Amino acid sequence: MQSFVRRGAPVALASLMVAAIAGQASAQLLTEKSLSLAQALTMAQTAAETCKQQGYRVTVTVLGREGETRVVLRGDGASPHTVENSRRKAYTARTVRMSSADFAKRLADPATAPTATAQATLPGFIALAGALPVKVGEEVIGAIGVSGAPGGERDEVCARAGLDKIAAELK
Repeated sequence: MQSFVRRGAPVALASLMVAAIAGQASAQLLTEKSLSLAQALTMAQTAAETCKQQGYRVTVTVLGREGETRVVLRGDGASPHTVENSRRKAYTARTVRMSSADFAKRLADPATAPTATAQATLPGFIALAGALPVKVGEEVIGAIGVSGAPGGERDEVCARAGLDKIAAELK
């Protein structure tokens, strides 16, 4: 019996230590900022209207902090592929924490191309301009992607208009 107690002591001690650490870790809640539906709608509507005023038929997608779709607005006459392209652009910007145009540039830069090329093969990524991350400070809380204007740089101008519309709320 005595040898059993000695052998069991380290196991019991280890169990107590794990329980203590787990108890401390679970006691801490995360506090995160997230885009509200109203903010996502405002961004999407502003981006869509900006492109529409320029004669572009686009789709706008706004993603939340976990890459989940918050809003999709497909403009009148927007091509079917723009729904998927706007989502993938936004997903890329959200994931890599930079504009989708900057990500596309990383593919062409020999110093960053190997990593960017590997990322570009992941499901949901696309190396086309037209999306911006939504940030509070350096914390990425979402992204906005636009597809359908003639050229990703024009899509990005519309995305920027949407982001600028709520910029004061992102402080």
